[in-house]
Amino acid sequence: MKKLSIIGMPMDLGQMRRGVDMGPSAIRYAGVNERLKSLFEHIHDLGDIAIGRPEVEIDPDTNLRNLELIADKTGQLAEKVDEVIKGGSFPLVLGGDHSIAIGTLAGVSRHYKNLGVIWYDAHGDLNTAETSPSGNIHGMPLAASLGIGHPLLTGIGGYSPKVKPENIVIIGARALDEGEKELVKEKGIKVYTMHEIDRLGMARVMEEAIEYLRDRTDGVHLSLDLDGLDPNDAPGVGTPVIGGISYRESHLAMEMLAEAELITSAEFVEVNPILDDKNKTASVAVALMGSLFGEKLL
Repeated sequence: MKKLSIIGMPMDLGQMRRGVDMGPSAIRYAGVNERLKSLFEHIHDLGDIAIGRPEVEIDPDTNLRNLELIADKTGQLAEKVDEVIKGGSFPLVLGGDHSIAIGTLAGVSRHYKNLGVIWYDAHGDLNTAETSPSGNIHGMPLAASLGIGHPLLTGIGGYSPKVKPENIVIIGARALDEGEKELVKEKGIKVYTMHEIDRLGMARVMEEAIEYLRDRTDGVHLSLDLDGLDPNDAPGVGTPVIGGISYRESHLAMEMLAEAELITSAEFVEVNPILDDKNKTASVAVALMGSLFGEKLL
């Protein structure tokens, strides 16, 4: 891909901790445009989708936080991503909390019959209003993209589902709720927890994931939550879980995806500079983007 389009999605409506709305700014400040300019012929930074400062709303029927607002804003993101792909550009979305993935996937999936998804995350994000302990929609985007959950979320873009369970690989999981575990088993979703990463090594995990997706998909979206990494390497996230993927393992994963030429769209989410140490997490995100898009050490 010769063209890259960057879309900022400064949305913090899917959870309760303020600051993740500044994630796109932090990633830009960490030099994303400068880092990637040698890897693409053209980079277009399309700025941020306007979110404003809406009041928190809790849906009385479902206990979901900011349901209608998230449906509206992720719908706008879906249109923008769709437009970028139609223009022959690679869409790179900067978050924002992980609820934005509902919109990214709605925009991307229109262009593929069998879209694959790599969900690089400490969490499964497979909750629904019935299984969520919090009502926070940033724990639901993968379920919504599978067509499971509230119709306002599953119906973004006017169609559902966006992805099939057999086309998903979750990497780095170490904090799954009971309802999510049941859904993983019921749908047969491929998950590499930290147990598999420790036992097999990241190289083997990525080899298997790439082989698995290459055979069954016509495009692959990478949804990378910075809390997939260990909090020592990426402290600026809203829901850190100790015992995560290391910085070096993450670079290896991105380098292997670059070599495989598998990824057709990507988003990096949950960078919260308020919780960060000297913009470390945004800098990690930018470095990983460099590896994903083919930057070489030598």
